[in-house]
Amino acid sequence: MKKFFRILLLLVFAAVFVYTFYYLYQKSADKPVVFETEQATYRDIIKKTVATGAIKPRKEIEIKPQVSGIIEKLYVEAGDQVKKGDLIAKIKIVPNLANLSNGENRLNRAKLTLDQAKIDYDRNKALQDQKVISLAEFQQFKLAYENAREEVKAAEDNLEIIREGVAKSSSGTTLTLVRSTATGTVLDVPVEEGFSVIEVNNFNVGTTIATVADLGEMIFEGKIDESEVGKISVNMPLILTIGAIDQTKFNAQLEFIAPKGISENGAIQFTIKAAVALDNDYFIRAGYSANADIVLARADSVLSIPEALIVFDKEKPFVELETGPQQFEKRAIKTGLSDGVNIQILEGLDTSVKIKKQLPVLESQE
Repeated sequence: MKKFFRILLLLVFAAVFVYTFYYLYQKSADKPVVFETEQATYRDIIKKTVATGAIKPRKEIEIKPQVSGIIEKLYVEAGDQVKKGDLIAKIKIVPNLANLSNGENRLNRAKLTLDQAKIDYDRNKALQDQKVISLAEFQQFKLAYENAREEVKAAEDNLEIIREGVAKSSSGTTLTLVRSTATGTVLDVPVEEGFSVIEVNNFNVGTTIATVADLGEMIFEGKIDESEVGKISVNMPLILTIGAIDQTKFNAQLEFIAPKGISENGAIQFTIKAAVALDNDYFIRAGYSANADIVLARADSVLSIPEALIVFDKEKPFVELETGPQQFEKRAIKTGLSDGVNIQILEGLDTSVKIKKQLPVLESQE
């Protein structure tokens, strides 16, 4: 009996040994290589380059005051629609002390001159009435008196303008009322009531009270690298992808390429501008970020394959066609336009053949 169990135990050990050897052999054996295949299809091939930028109004106007002072009243806010001439704000004048002093002194001098001219006029008029002096001599005193009266009016108007921003004789025209100089949408009102503002003049750019733009005419403004700028030209079509409306593409047409590049982050960039074809179903806001695909060339509905399927032999393009299960042969092809991913096939293929993918799929064995 003991002999039987001893023999059985030896047989079990032998079986385990044989199975282990077989299992390790199977694990170390080369796994079969299986290549997948793909067929040519018809698709649009678009060769393009990309520019990044933003959507901007073609006409954007900054409304600035003609007098310095404090914002007394604002009549608009961002988003309002305005027409040319509409009231934007009212400014309360804060007189410049030097100008105020000069204005008051000018008026006082003009009044003194007028008083003296009036005395001379009255005295010489009496003499002329008595025929003591000639009419021609009297006319000089009359002219001086009238000039003095006009100077007093001018000095009074000047002092009123310094104090109030408007003269009584100006028939209602006042620089304290700021009006829109364009029709459009108010994009921004960077001031509030109570803010101090500075007039625009030859020495000062002035304070912007509001920015007005026509959102019905938008452009794309972006930058393109110097390596790509030589490939584009005015009137080329663009396909815009707007970050906030990424589910829709917008068409545009290139209309400006900067003649001079600027250095940004160690690279030379050129500014480009393109007219955007708006879609009435979408409201495009000024400042949206956007990417522009500039179409260098395109071929619609052409036979094509992924460029990764092509192999080169002495710089000539080939593909490997399946002639039997996992059996392939080379075939020369003629290629056309490429978008960097897919390439147009001019000769050598049709949609019925199967093309070998260059990366194999390894089949595992249990």
